Amino acid sequence: MHDLQTWTQFTLIASVFGLGVAVFFYLRIASLPEGNETMARIAGYIREGAMAFLMAEYKVLAVYAISVFALLSYALGVTAGVWFLVGAVLSLLAGFVGMKAATLANVRTAEAARSGSKANALVTALDGGAVMGLCVAALSLIGLYAVYHVYNGQPELGTMLHSFAVGASSIALFARIGGGIYTKAADVGADIAGKVLENIPEDDPRNPGVVADNVGDNVGDVAGMGADIYESLVAAIVATMAIGLTADPTALSSLVTDASRLTDDIKATAVALPLILAGIGLAVSILGIFITRMMKNSAPSTVLRAAMVLPPVILVILTYFILPLFGVKQSVTVALAGGAIGGALIGLLTEYYTGHYKPVKSVAESAKTGAGTNVIQGMAVGMESVFVCLLLIAGVAFLANFAMAELGMYGIGLSAVGMLAGTAIVMTVDAYGPVADNAGGIAEMSGLPPQVREITDELDAVGNTTAAIGKGFAIGSATLTVMALFSAYGLEVNHAREAAGMEPMNLALTEPKILIGLLIGAVLPFIVGASTMTAVGKAAGAIVNEIKRQFDTIPGLREGKADPQPKAIVGIATQAALSQMILPGVVAVAGPVIVGFVMGPAALAGTLAGALAVGASMSLFMANAGGAWDNAKKYIEKGGIPGHLKKSDTHKAAVIGDTVGDPFKDTSGPGVAILIKVMSVVSLLIAQLIATF
Repeated sequence: MHDLQTWTQFTLIASVFGLGVAVFFYLRIASLPEGNETMARIAGYIREGAMAFLMAEYKVLAVYAISVFALLSYALGVTAGVWFLVGAVLSLLAGFVGMKAATLANVRTAEAARSGSKANALVTALDGGAVMGLCVAALSLIGLYAVYHVYNGQPELGTMLHSFAVGASSIALFARIGGGIYTKAADVGADIAGKVLENIPEDDPRNPGVVADNVGDNVGDVAGMGADIYESLVAAIVATMAIGLTADPTALSSLVTDASRLTDDIKATAVALPLILAGIGLAVSILGIFITRMMKNSAPSTVLRAAMVLPPVILVILTYFILPLFGVKQSVTVALAGGAIGGALIGLLTEYYTGHYKPVKSVAESAKTGAGTNVIQGMAVGMESVFVCLLLIAGVAFLANFAMAELGMYGIGLSAVGMLAGTAIVMTVDAYGPVADNAGGIAEMSGLPPQVREITDELDAVGNTTAAIGKGFAIGSATLTVMALFSAYGLEVNHAREAAGMEPMNLALTEPKILIGLLIGAVLPFIVGASTMTAVGKAAGAIVNEIKRQFDTIPGLREGKADPQPKAIVGIATQAALSQMILPGVVAVAGPVIVGFVMGPAALAGTLAGALAVGASMSLFMANAGGAWDNAKKYIEKGGIPGHLKKSDTHKAAVIGDTVGDPFKDTSGPGVAILIKVMSVVSLLIAQLIATF
């Protein structure tokens, strides 16, 4: 049997190597040509706006982080507060570096397309995404390894892991919701003002909202999504490690091939295993990124689909041969395979419901009779997708539980780790999307020849699909992760109650507090959904008014003889995002604390269950309905319905549907998914404090 410490060190080595690869890609991107002066100037506006938003957001988050650090230091000790800050800072660092790479890669992708090389443009966009993907996975594992290495075998390990996870979760919530409000306010505002009021093309350089829209792609779909996936990986690993720390030692013996091993040795295996598997997943992802780059001459859709499907298969094969080396049963491989392959299947299902297949075509066809029928059909497609996707997630959980029934939710936790083990390549493919989208925008605003836009449009079309797949993956993994966190919370509470000589927590549905908690948890996703939709609507309205003012007051703007003022639009979107992200953050962090300390641990358990059931369904519905509306509009634009092209009544109806779908898929849906994760992680952190209530 190989030493566990050696294998956890492999995770550290893989993470450091991953960061090195990220640096290599970053430097490679920076060395590429930017194109002509106009391209460089427009790219500079986008980069400047993205970094300005990030700096403004970080100032708000600094106040929040210092406040939570003080509270945690008071309640759990200064060390817990420090690990909270480490989790938060690593998340911010990943977002910052990823954003820098994406805003460098966009114009260089456009320049590669201008040279006529679709393959080079594809690789440049992928390298830009890879910096984000590798930083997210590597920094999260380095942080978790540090906590594990410092506190391994000590009673403080659980508390420090939970504190680190709360730091990651909090930043993810604000980054995802803030970025989502920004990007969709700018997108919707620019679309309404440009396509509907002024009747000008998308990405028209006369539209002052276009730069803000391109900025939004980065702050929402690169930095925001990166923080989301970073938090998911951390939460899945922490949840599984927490179950290993508090589970019944007799049950844990079913994890290993030799049940006669010492209890402490078996528990150490259960705690280290998620970290080791994530390290193997990162190594596989790095290999997958290089394989993907070698396929650059294939069709972009084939390349990116292979990037999503191959790594899970390789991970399962490697796990089958590696697990026996440290005496772990192959039932772990089954649970891991369920999560890894389930994640790929969720991606393919999401592609079916949001790509140019039957569901999206039905949404496009419905636009022929107006915006109302388009909205109705898009909602129907979104609802149907929830049924299929959640059944698949339930199937993954069933398989994991079947393979590792003696271990309770530990197997489901491992399936979540399996789904997220390929985080680096999933995030690479996801971040590729906004880089390609920005490249198309830069090409249009710079007046590059149509053949350049043909290349960037093809890359962007694939990027839209991969972005939708990424959202489905993020929500699916969040659902499994929250199931594991729920179990970890229950074990933590009962462990503390047992130490105090109390009876275990009663989770029967006949318990009034459980039912009350279920109702409270069920309404919280609606609060977050409503507040984020309202924020996007208000900000988009303000942006439309500002764009209209510029067209009316700047002489020559409509004729293309004067420059717009994009900074005003960037300012409106930034202010809206920073002010409106506060309420969802308070709900996610304060909600569990209030319920737990006022009504006790059983009521909080009910709240988590209610939020999980409603939040998982709502976030999938919003993400997939939004993706369907978006691609129905694009399907019409590409001539999918003969006689109904751009600027037709059918297209205008689809634009209205897409306007509804934009905040669904990029703001409210992801925000609700993060809500349920943050609530669960915060509950796990305070479990010991409320256990005896």
